[in-house]
Amino acid sequence: MDFFTSEIRDLERQGGYRTFLEVERLAGAFPAALKHGPGTGRRISVWCSNDYLGMGQHPLVLEAMKRAVDESGAGSGGSRNISGNHRYHVELERELADLHGMESALIFPSGYAANDAALTVLAGRLPGCVVLSDELNHASMIAGIRHSGAEKQIFRHNDLDHLEELLAGTDPALPKIIALESVYSMESDVAPLERVAELARAYGAFTYLDEVHAVGMYGPRGAGKAAELGLEGRFDVVQGTLAKAFGTAGGYVAGPAPVVDAIRSFAAAFIFTTSLPPAIAAGSLAAVRHLKRSEEERRQLRDKSQLLHGLLGEYGIPVVSDEAHIVPVLVGDSLGCRDVAGELLERHGCYVQPINAPSVPVGTERLRVTPTPHHEDDEIAAFAAALNGIWERAELPRRRLAAEAVA
Repeated sequence: MDFFTSEIRDLERQGGYRTFLEVERLAGAFPAALKHGPGTGRRISVWCSNDYLGMGQHPLVLEAMKRAVDESGAGSGGSRNISGNHRYHVELERELADLHGMESALIFPSGYAANDAALTVLAGRLPGCVVLSDELNHASMIAGIRHSGAEKQIFRHNDLDHLEELLAGTDPALPKIIALESVYSMESDVAPLERVAELARAYGAFTYLDEVHAVGMYGPRGAGKAAELGLEGRFDVVQGTLAKAFGTAGGYVAGPAPVVDAIRSFAAAFIFTTSLPPAIAAGSLAAVRHLKRSEEERRQLRDKSQLLHGLLGEYGIPVVSDEAHIVPVLVGDSLGCRDVAGELLERHGCYVQPINAPSVPVGTERLRVTPTPHHEDDEIAAFAAALNGIWERAELPRRRLAAEAVA
């Protein structure tokens, strides 16, 4: 007991102790929410939601979920193996396989479970497998690789010269898996997918692509970054989530039928867990079908993200990268990050959760801001101005504009 008390106190002194804001989402009013606790019931605006397109509030999704509850009740009743295999699960998997142009798909209760289960099976059952993993891959991918027991080689983030060096130094006879993400959520940068596909082909490597922060938001029909770049079919397995662009909960993998069947047959994280409630699967199905045919949400997300990136650039507020829709505002100190987030909330009613270690390296603490199609332009301008005022009062370092740097 004393040991853990001491550990928590140390974490608090370092500024890394995590607190959870009690947020009540308001149906039909996203991104508005109610903040509970001290000052209970205060209306705030959420700027860090993973519901990137606001699909968690979409009428089609809500209608599908309500109908499924009326039809099937609350829970699924068991695992997929034991009474928990609902028609909504089957239809959703077919829709996801079609989205990615794959033979098959398999859904999980979470994206974390999907990555953990799939990589545990794929890397663990291939004899002598070597996994080549980007150093910034998500914790769920790292867990799956670790659980597989396979040899792991880490290449520097998006450094494909380093990846090729590792591939060239690996026994050609051994099976190899290249595991990476398309969009990295804490950096908001994009992997050089075309060259990854070329290296995989040249060295006979299997590819595992996490498109969690891209599905629904990029590419034809929202199929992701690989599809946007014309690389659909060049990656063996695609992993995605239902909890971000699609606005509900759960994760999935899509790929060749034998590969997906192996995951279904051997992954303990799939076999021994209760399946998604039918209402969640029904809502996900409605969201996937809608975003396959609608470009409006993707267009608006792109416009809102570009607007915020541009305003912060004018203020000289440092952003880690502007390659994707996420806006990672670099603070560089855990206590400072906490203070900036606190002032945004208390003075301006804008909720952004500070991101500290171990989610990001020490010294790169940041605010992970996610403007959505439902943030109005004047709200975005006000948010940027509020951040600029905080930056000025706290005397935080700024990034010089290109014109200033030349002068």
